[in-house]
Amino acid sequence: MAELPSLLLASLNPATRKQAEQNLQSLSVQPGFLTHLLTLVLQSTQDRAVRLAASVYLKNLVKSRWEDDEPPVPQPDRAALREALVPAMIQLSNASDKAVRAQVAESISLIAKIDFPEQWPDLVDKLVASLSDTNYEINIGVLETAHSIFRPWRAEARSDALFTIINYVLARFTRPFLQLFLHTTNLLFSSPPPANLAQIAQAMVFLTDIFYDLTCQDLPPDIEDSHAQFFAPETGLFLKLLLWDPPQLQGDPDDTTPSLPSQIKTRILEIVELYVKLYPETLQASASVEAFVRSIWDLVGGGKRPSVADDGLVSQSLRFIASAIRTGYYKQLFSSKETISGLVQGVVVPNVALREHELEQFEDDPLEYIRLDLALPSMGGIGIANDAVTRRQAAAEVLRALVSSGLEAETTEVTGAWIGQGLNEYAANKAENWRAKDTAIYLLTAVATRGSTTQHGVTSTNALIDVVQFFSDHVFQDLQAEPGTIHPILQVDAIRFLYTFRNQLIKPQLLSVLPSLVRHLSSDNYVCYTYAAISIERILFIRQGNQLMFTQVDVKDIAPQTLDALFAKIEKAPTPEKVAENDYLMKCAMRVIVTARSGLADGYERLLQRLVAILGVISKNPSNPNFDQYIFESISALMRFVVQANPATLPTFEQALFGPFTIIIQQDIDQYIPYVFQILAQMLDLHAGEVPAQYRSLLAILLTPAAWQQKGSIPGLVKLLKAFLARDAASMVAAGQLPQVLGVVQQRLIPSKLNDGWGFELLQSVIQYVPVASVKQYFKSIIVTLLTRMQTSKTDKYVYHFVYFLGFCLAIGREEITPDYIVGEVESIQPQLFSQILTNFVIPQAPKMPPKDRKVVLVGLTRLLSQSTLMHQGALAQTCPKAFEALVKLFREGQQLSKKDDEDPDAGITQIDYEEQTAGYQAAYSRLAAAEAAPVDPVAHVKDLAAFVGQEFAGLSRRFPDVQQWPASTDAAVTGPFLQGLSAAGYNL
Repeated sequence: MAELPSLLLASLNPATRKQAEQNLQSLSVQPGFLTHLLTLVLQSTQDRAVRLAASVYLKNLVKSRWEDDEPPVPQPDRAALREALVPAMIQLSNASDKAVRAQVAESISLIAKIDFPEQWPDLVDKLVASLSDTNYEINIGVLETAHSIFRPWRAEARSDALFTIINYVLARFTRPFLQLFLHTTNLLFSSPPPANLAQIAQAMVFLTDIFYDLTCQDLPPDIEDSHAQFFAPETGLFLKLLLWDPPQLQGDPDDTTPSLPSQIKTRILEIVELYVKLYPETLQASASVEAFVRSIWDLVGGGKRPSVADDGLVSQSLRFIASAIRTGYYKQLFSSKETISGLVQGVVVPNVALREHELEQFEDDPLEYIRLDLALPSMGGIGIANDAVTRRQAAAEVLRALVSSGLEAETTEVTGAWIGQGLNEYAANKAENWRAKDTAIYLLTAVATRGSTTQHGVTSTNALIDVVQFFSDHVFQDLQAEPGTIHPILQVDAIRFLYTFRNQLIKPQLLSVLPSLVRHLSSDNYVCYTYAAISIERILFIRQGNQLMFTQVDVKDIAPQTLDALFAKIEKAPTPEKVAENDYLMKCAMRVIVTARSGLADGYERLLQRLVAILGVISKNPSNPNFDQYIFESISALMRFVVQANPATLPTFEQALFGPFTIIIQQDIDQYIPYVFQILAQMLDLHAGEVPAQYRSLLAILLTPAAWQQKGSIPGLVKLLKAFLARDAASMVAAGQLPQVLGVVQQRLIPSKLNDGWGFELLQSVIQYVPVASVKQYFKSIIVTLLTRMQTSKTDKYVYHFVYFLGFCLAIGREEITPDYIVGEVESIQPQLFSQILTNFVIPQAPKMPPKDRKVVLVGLTRLLSQSTLMHQGALAQTCPKAFEALVKLFREGQQLSKKDDEDPDAGITQIDYEEQTAGYQAAYSRLAAAEAAPVDPVAHVKDLAAFVGQEFAGLSRRFPDVQQWPASTDAAVTGPFLQGLSAAGYNL
């Protein structure tokens, strides 16, 4: 372990990172490694970079290995780390340790999410015992720890399990917390102020954070009892803290970090907004909201607090006002025209106007400008940090709240006057007064929008405003203007207007502006060409019902020049990091390729060369996961559609890609390997005949343990091995590679809670494609592996996969793998084992199978009951009635069991949207939609499910007399109608 500091430093250097990470990986499985790492974090004499790297590595190990059993963290190490973490946070309470402390707090949060309170029952007691009336350095460490544990509640769905944990915490934590809160406010308000005022104020920041955590799901009784103490209109602590602004804690006017008083005020307004949304009746008992609105007016009205450091406070103030308006409880407060006029003049217009800070950002940090400008206000809301919401968006949110609360006539009139004034100022002097027009367009966008989403833009508009007319009169001219003739921000405003209201324009209007947007891709202004790319991408994604509005015919003519302009911008960047920095450009390229489909078949070689060249540059230092996703998706989609149109083009793709892919695998560029495996699987799937030799040579690499080390590679590896099994299983068996495939399943995948699903996928391919004699050789050991895992660490997900696997084996109908063979092999492991599996797992789980899996399980259960002789003998015969009832429930659950043939096989790709594509995959794995093959139906031979079930069960009681007892031994309400239906169709048991 002595070399640990030097390894951590080496892991920070791109040149030595790979080797250092491998050495750290092998060290990390040694007993005691985690506590040793934590000791290194706490050594104040150690190099700061080493301590920070150690704290990050600790957090990443906890994230990747605490819950998963592969490789497991030994129980003694878990206990030792849990024991050491709270004292470590206290030891790191010094302000200079803030960065390290944040990483350790995150580790505690990750472990608590899994282990608390069952394996960590004394965690909260330890925190409470460490709180102090005098030592605020320690309090900061304790409170940050508590906040890291409670904060995840903000995003959790309500459930009994969650409330059990919250109540466990409240019983131990609330009273000491409230005592410390009151004690801390007394210290803050004391005169003269204490010497450690900044430290106490920092503790108050965490106390307000925790107040939100404790109330974000429900109102705890102790906090409800002390409501007046915090919220009373004149004397409440929250209102006092909004007024509290000691001169010694006011930051430098040019500082961009919020001062401690500003942070406290922001959090208090988050709490009050939470109460307005969740506990309005509690607030209505007194005039609290009116008092907070007055206080906000004093705090930020009339353009007070213009500095960047106060952006969070101003935005949160406006969001609170918008939320109060939306509730409808305070109509009398906001409904008069004078109030609306005051709001627009006092808080909306001053915060919509561009400041020097935004202009500097537009020039010097354009990507950040775009990120903030596009973050929709809905990203704020309950429990999510408000740094994503700018002042402009928060001000616009106030207008939208007024419009959607039945005050649109008054709001439109008041705002319309400001819009008119801005446009007139601009007309009077276009060169000087461009900011007035920018403000006018922003106000119009806000007051015209009733509802919007990130994915679809504006979904409903204010009926009093004609958005399309405004576009024609005031915006279209800026979209068409030659670069340099107007301020670039007005050009960006025009593109953003189009982006925002894309759903309000009809297809011919959008088609007419697409060429203008393509022209802007060649602009010299970074924000301008990036906004053009974003707008093209979203316009091509517009749906009408289930269909995309734009087809390959619509984009055939503009697709080549669009891609040329996008690639030219990407290729121009000087370094790998700069090439990959602007993922909006690559996303647009991907969308154009996916929309143009086979329309790009003519010039595809040049596009492929350019994509491969860009990949070659960025692979020198992968730095942007989004860009990576989009470039591999583009390569995959181009291949899919071009080869579909002309299969003879496949060798061209292979020649272009095999070289770079081999380098990526040899150099172990772990960010790209998951994509490479998926595209290799896609190429292999496109081969109709014999598997080419260059693929076979890959198999040796794929079956080494090292290839399966990186968790993110596993899904891609499984896809690739499945492609090999489907095409080349006999050769793999002849080469002695089947034991290696099963070794991966049995040792690496099935024991892992994270990857067991991939193990089952691979097993299904083995059962389906490997020669029967070889399957039979290993079948029993496969079942033993699956049952061992069931015994050691059963999860709901595992039971689901297991039941589907069993159904799959029974359903696919391979010669010799008959239901009797399967039952017999299981029974040979242990007598009556199959009836236990049926009773404990199959019968309870089968009716709950998701729609996509029902057909396979139904066919499997039907064949089990109708074709297995063993099922109708001895103890197994007693499980048949309940198995039959489960089958009937499953049949009744969904007739969603036949897929329509007219569905577009490529619909999944064209509809993929990465903002919504994070569900269901571990973070390190990103699925390529274009590389996905259409799912194969393993029971495609069953065309009519009802007829299949009827034919299998017809006359069953003549073969197996026990079947006559089934109706009497099952719930007649479930099985009766089913049997009547069979009988009516001419099938009788």
